[in-house]
Amino acid sequence: MTKSIILTGPKHSGKTSTGKLLASLRSCEFVDVDELIFQRTGKTPRQLYTEGQQVFRNAEAEAMETLVSSDKTAQRVIATGGGIIDNAEALAVLKKIDAKVVYLDIYANSAWDRISNSADGILPPALRTGNPQETHRLLHERRASAYLQIADIVIFADGKSLEEIAAEIIGLINSKE
Repeated sequence: MTKSIILTGPKHSGKTSTGKLLASLRSCEFVDVDELIFQRTGKTPRQLYTEGQQVFRNAEAEAMETLVSSDKTAQRVIATGGGIIDNAEALAVLKKIDAKVVYLDIYANSAWDRISNSADGILPPALRTGNPQETHRLLHERRASAYLQIADIVIFADGKSLEEIAAEIIGLINSKE
């Protein structure tokens, strides 16, 4: 049985919600890397990013290293941040975890709708440009190809319920073991 599942994908693709459900179905621990960053630093990823992109990237890599250095036999579902694909150090650590990497793919327009309609109404720092929607689209497209390269499993999550996504992930993992 696969020890852990690492969920990757763009911001607002459903990594945290799907991860919580998967962990419940597998009776294992759920870890949200963004939450782990907050626990370790007392600051949200967004707050760290405004202090400097490298400040955030270092905190993200350190959070991932914490997962590797903790109980190596633990079965977990891990939800990464949407930009982990741009953090070479964190990705190197991610590859040390005995896990299946699942890419939750959604359309750029769907991700944009979720980001622009988020509860706090504040755009992430990387999207605070003259044309945030176009900036997002270009970022989404570039990252999508990078996520495909590291994924063991790709799930097109747009328009699916959390239950459908979780069932598809479990089914694909079981078929590959």
